[in-house]
Amino acid sequence: MIVAILTAFTLIAFAANSLLCRMALGGNLIDPVSFTAIRLVSGAVALATLSHMLSKSNAPLNTGGSWGSGFALFAYATAFSLAYKSLSTGMGALILFGAVQVTMIGAALKSGENLRPAQWAGSAAAVGGLIYLVLPGLSAPDPIGALLMCCAGIAWGVYSIRGRGVSAPVPITAGNFLRSAPMALIASGAALSSVHLERSGILLALISGIVTSGLGYVLWYRALRSLTTTQASVVQLLVPVLAAFGGITFLSEHVSVRLIAASTLILGGVAMAVVKPDSVQGHT
Repeated sequence: MIVAILTAFTLIAFAANSLLCRMALGGNLIDPVSFTAIRLVSGAVALATLSHMLSKSNAPLNTGGSWGSGFALFAYATAFSLAYKSLSTGMGALILFGAVQVTMIGAALKSGENLRPAQWAGSAAAVGGLIYLVLPGLSAPDPIGALLMCCAGIAWGVYSIRGRGVSAPVPITAGNFLRSAPMALIASGAALSSVHLERSGILLALISGIVTSGLGYVLWYRALRSLTTTQASVVQLLVPVLAAFGGITFLSEHVSVRLIAASTLILGGVAMAVVKPDSVQGHT
């Protein structure tokens, strides 16, 4: 039950991140490189502070994490922001979560994780529902934007895989953000000529960094301790559905029969792939 609650809050945070990014970049309130830099730096500061507060001693800040995970986080956040300047929301979601799915399931198979027939069927149904959800708005994607979003999906898949089994989600996530922040600042400096900042854009980036990214990723690393690689990959296909309903609620987008049908297909597919057989069998 705890894992389900943690996962639910995490997916809501991921969907909120998507909405915040759309609001900021779609409204031309901030440039994508600055959005990424503020997002990662503010997340690093917030998590480092939280990690120190939760420490049982007054010793100097001691975080975990790794440069590999820090780079994966930076690569994901940067490519994600840049890609959404040229891709539609539907196409971006399809490429992103398709890449995450392929990356994580490929890693699961390589590590010897056996997928049950229900998991294969559930994964196919969830991906089919996602395609059905975004297909009406698809057009030929910008090749650079598509490549960037594919890279974002691979990077997020790698970041998620590296987070499985971590024992201390807060300091480890703080360490990853602290390592990614200098990379984002260097990238921001290199793109200084294209900087565009408005107060509302900065605020959206701060919310994304501190709340939906920083705290959201802590919850994700905690949930990953109890999820297989396959379960973790498939369950993330719920994010586009949550983002779509978030758009209806906060961005005045319209609900449709297609959205309801696609959401049902994705939810059913995720349930097939995530729920273990012994959890649905009755006691004898």
